[in-house]
Amino acid sequence: MTEYSDIREKLQNRLGDLLERAEVIEDDLRHPLEADSSEQAVDLADDEALEGIDEVLRQEIAQIRMALLRIENGTYGICGQCGKQIARKRLEARPIATRCIDCAE
Repeated sequence: MTEYSDIREKLQNRLGDLLERAEVIEDDLRHPLEADSSEQAVDLADDEALEGIDEVLRQEIAQIRMALLRIENGTYGICGQCGKQIARKRLEARPIATRCIDCAE
């Protein structure tokens, strides 16, 4: 478990940043629409874009939580497809990786 402590810390920091960003977006999405119909159209378009960004953030949050769980239960760094060890450099570049480079291609 300590073998990946640096990656765990990186993941936890990224998770904290993403959760903060997602909260800001969700707060913005909760605002009431303007009374002016032209302003409502702009707000709705903005909200649609924010919802897309929020969805991407939520997906990454889920992937990071799963990576942290794999670190905790000792399965981190093992390819989910072939069972071989995932190269350390790959995990450093893409800490949420679940497959080795051969299986990812």
